[in-house]
Amino acid sequence: MHEFDDAVLQCFLDNQGQLFPEEDVASNLEEAEAFLEECLAVVVNSIDEVWDYFEEAGVDVDGARGDEILEANEVFDIGDGRYLIVEG
Repeated sequence: MHEFDDAVLQCFLDNQGQLFPEEDVASNLEEAEAFLEECLAVVVNSIDEVWDYFEEAGVDVDGARGDEILEANEVFDIGDGRYLIVEG
């Protein structure tokens, strides 16, 4: 089971529209945590780890380089150097 702290959960709540523009999937921290656990979201500690995750998952990054990977809808910048990756 994953443990997501409040900063991660709040980041997802505030920005979930970037991945799910049609409708919110969570309306509070508990729903956000349940959703992130269900879809096996991960928190990584650097842009390099975001790249590693996408490479290991075999995700096509459309020629992105450097911090361009952060423009992917699945990547949420938590704001403290960590990134949440959610595969919708």
